[in-house]
Amino acid sequence: MKLGISLTLIIIYFLSINLSFSDDKITSSKLLNLNEIKPSFEELNDNNETVSTKKNLKEKKKNKTNLKSPHAILIGLDKITAKSSKIQVNLNKAKKFGPLEIKILKCGKVKVNNIFDDVAYMQVKDLTKNENEKVFIFNGWTFSSDPNLSPFDHAIYDLQLLNCYNV
Repeated sequence: MKLGISLTLIIIYFLSINLSFSDDKITSSKLLNLNEIKPSFEELNDNNETVSTKKNLKEKKKNKTNLKSPHAILIGLDKITAKSSKIQVNLNKAKKFGPLEIKILKCGKVKVNNIFDDVAYMQVKDLTKNENEKVFIFNGWTFSSDPNLSPFDHAIYDLQLLNCYNV
């Protein structure tokens, strides 16, 4: 019993000594202005995406309506930098996205279960592999509503169909 009381007193004594040496100061760090923080990835200087006046907005709308050739809009994702880009690919024309060469052979809209869906036949080549010049890393149909139905599989890049226009 005496051992338990003396052990408790020793523990209380050491705790009181440790607490008496602590500082009563509260330190704080400098507040950051979130508007001044730069992103850690590369920024694109795309003049088409910045709209500052109503005139520029009208010009941008005109440019969208003047596109008469049939084309598909894709979203390209660079998985390393986490940057995504809209890619406009005209039918039967090759378009580059990084080392990939994308070609849309057919593009259209289909009605499945009373829901319209955009669908495109896409061929993708990886130009970094010279020995496989004629081999496609993807050659098939892709759907805008369900891109996993026929998955495009690449280690660095990802492509997804958004829309088909003027088809």
